[in-house]
Amino acid sequence: MTAERYNARESEPRWQATWDQKAIFASKNDDPRPKYYVLEMFPYPSGRIHIGHVRNYTLGDVLARFMRARGYNVLHPMGWDAFGLPAENAAIERKVAPKAWTYDNIAAMKKQLRSIGLSLDWSREFATCDPSYYKHQQKMFLDMLAAGLAEREKRKLNWDPVDMTVLANEQVIDGRGWRSGAVVEQREMSQWVFKITKYAQELLDALDGLDRWPDKVRLMQRNWIGRSEGVLIRFALDPATTPAGESELKIFTTRPDTLFGAKFMAISADHPLAQAAAAKNPKLAEFIADIKKIGTAQSIIDTAEKQGFDTGIKAVHPFDPSWKLPVYVANFVLMEYGTGAIFGCPAHDQRDLDFVNKYNLGNVPVVCPEGQDPKTFVITDVAYDGDGRMINSRFLDGMTIEAAKEEVAKRLESELRGNAPVGERQVNFRLRDWGISRQRYWGCPIPVIHCPKCDVVPVPDDQLPVTLPEDVSFDRPGNALDHHPTWKHVSCPKCGGKAVRETDTMDTFVDSSWYFARFTDPWNKDAPTTPAVANRMMPVDQYIGGVEHAILHLLYSRFFTRAMKATGHIDMSEPFAGMFTQGMVVHETYQKADGVWVTPAEVKIEVDGNARRAVLLATGEDVAIGPIEKMSKSKKNTVDPDDIIASYGADVARWFMLSDSPPDRDVIWSDERVQGAARFVQRLWRLVNESAEIAKAAPAARPGTFGPEAQALRKAAHGALDKVSSGIERLHFNVCLAHIREFANALAEVLAKSDKPAADVAWALKEAATILVQLVSPMMPHLAEECWVVLGQSGLVSEADWPQIERDLLVEDSVTLVVQVNGKKRGDVTVPRTAQNAEIEAAVLALDAVKAALDGKPVRKVIVVPMRIVNVVG
Repeated sequence: MTAERYNARESEPRWQATWDQKAIFASKNDDPRPKYYVLEMFPYPSGRIHIGHVRNYTLGDVLARFMRARGYNVLHPMGWDAFGLPAENAAIERKVAPKAWTYDNIAAMKKQLRSIGLSLDWSREFATCDPSYYKHQQKMFLDMLAAGLAEREKRKLNWDPVDMTVLANEQVIDGRGWRSGAVVEQREMSQWVFKITKYAQELLDALDGLDRWPDKVRLMQRNWIGRSEGVLIRFALDPATTPAGESELKIFTTRPDTLFGAKFMAISADHPLAQAAAAKNPKLAEFIADIKKIGTAQSIIDTAEKQGFDTGIKAVHPFDPSWKLPVYVANFVLMEYGTGAIFGCPAHDQRDLDFVNKYNLGNVPVVCPEGQDPKTFVITDVAYDGDGRMINSRFLDGMTIEAAKEEVAKRLESELRGNAPVGERQVNFRLRDWGISRQRYWGCPIPVIHCPKCDVVPVPDDQLPVTLPEDVSFDRPGNALDHHPTWKHVSCPKCGGKAVRETDTMDTFVDSSWYFARFTDPWNKDAPTTPAVANRMMPVDQYIGGVEHAILHLLYSRFFTRAMKATGHIDMSEPFAGMFTQGMVVHETYQKADGVWVTPAEVKIEVDGNARRAVLLATGEDVAIGPIEKMSKSKKNTVDPDDIIASYGADVARWFMLSDSPPDRDVIWSDERVQGAARFVQRLWRLVNESAEIAKAAPAARPGTFGPEAQALRKAAHGALDKVSSGIERLHFNVCLAHIREFANALAEVLAKSDKPAADVAWALKEAATILVQLVSPMMPHLAEECWVVLGQSGLVSEADWPQIERDLLVEDSVTLVVQVNGKKRGDVTVPRTAQNAEIEAAVLALDAVKAALDGKPVRKVIVVPMRIVNVVG
């Protein structure tokens, strides 16, 4: 007899060593079987995995193990998103080299990940900071440069004066740098950009074909790309009010129908007209300097107090030469969007309304909701942005919004100023080209050289990779590459003269925008991909990661795949066929009376009826139980995966992560439910051991027939097999686990009354136990291996084929039909599936509920809808 209790601490390392020794999770590129590529977003090597990692990688691992058992050549790799500012900050704080800090963290996290029992192909492992990886990234940059997909341009950027680097809009939080907390400034700098806008329409249209992506993610991408149809209007400027050389102001608008509600024009602080006006107006120049102190992030712009400066310039209304509109420089208009100028229609735009209310410019409503009296319809503090009919708009009055848009566009297109129409229809996109330059050391060097004579010169292919120098100092603020005494000084590859390397490094989003392609053949030393292999193994069939990456990472990856196609490295456009965004792991918070947060490990929860009380283990003092929140170091509501694995084993952690909540929703960490998962592990262990004892008496050959008890157990086994199989395919893991529990209960009932079962029952018990172990194996692989041995099976369950479903066992012998009398439900009737209409009719008319409903009235007819419903008409 095997041990009474399953010992995870002894079992799990042993099976992990066996898997590694046999290399059973290594996929082969020449495997003739159909491929299945499952990938979780690779981690940043911060030094410790957190419980969210356990959930994320467990989800992908269940799918990988399942598809492998189904006969697929599964590619399930792992690597490290290893460049980035945290390593540089660590170097400054700890006086260590970024490279050493990074690789030490990788070693620690790899050990932790291995302890979870993931079926990963570690032979394909790489870190993005490996020169063998970023060499190919540099090659692709040069290919994109040659193809016109990479350019250098001057841009207004967010500048962090403490970290001394450019920040993306998303890295500016409430006007401050996301890491340093410094107030962000705007600076104009030369930047390398990828021309993602060339694919704007294609990226938008292709979202319709990504039917295995969450709708919310596709919507987020649509909004980010931001396609808008409108009219570009050339407003004439009143020459008496305008700086020399300026004669018109171009504005793109999606609401040309509201032109007669215009009250002001607003331009960006960086608009040429604003700069020209500021040159003659010191107060305006001072205003512009002040508003440039906030970042360029849209979230900041939207929430900041609306501020404007009247330049004194007047714009002329295109439909009325006597109508002059004041031109303001405003802090909510960015040069990067549209033309850097807007016309304000405050009655129908809340931002514009806030602005005119502050500066007493008034408003005129031009769209009236249906059912409202235009004579009494007014706007005060809330703009109206709904549908309706045009009012106060001269020739547009009474039209719908769409009709008014069309009429305005037609008139503006037909009116000429000089040789050009006053207005023309345009399609604009919110999407801007991707600025990839970062002023920091720990990133992929941009492989170009700046020569005074030859300008920008690509680094020759045979000089790649351009590697980072290791003898760098972080004693001075700014980019250590700029301060290095020798690294940046080189000879020009063209003329041989003195030149300097580009000291900006690439945005780390670049590193993660093609790693999935590199995984298909990371051994290729000569090229980023082996196209034949990449084209066969991609796209990724199932990609898994947090919704926080739903916009930028996924969008950049989609662009990069297209760029790789354009430069001959791959022959596809979309990298991820299926996308799944998992929820977070959350936990309640605990706080002492003095406001100090304490960890869950320091707290004991006492339950008295429905009341819960938290006390500090060390002192017994009361601790306030706070709300359930995302796990964070600041509030100390984190759970260490190592502690959970040491206490309960990896399988318990995996089972809990899968069972407690649908995988796309947040899971609330609960010690009680973790303990429940641990109890279920022991219960399964006992069930399998008891089944194995009885199965010793089972005949080797399958019985010719099965009695009712054996048949019922086989139905339960194959029913669970069917439900779990389809559930894993749909990533409904928590539902799968519920079916496994239900099946375990059915097996336990048979075991409870089967001391010396008949041969057919013993055979069915062995089959059921075997199926149960295989159903559990993707979720709790170590326990499954141990149970596989107990059942006397050969080989590893991790290498076994998925059991075949016997479909005839899924067909029920009886069917339950809804019974109606004169169209109203009166009950149900259960009849044999093969019952004829006459038998069904007799069973229905014998029901007391039917007799009562008829109340002695004769039956005119009985209508039987097969397998669904019976209607008695009286």
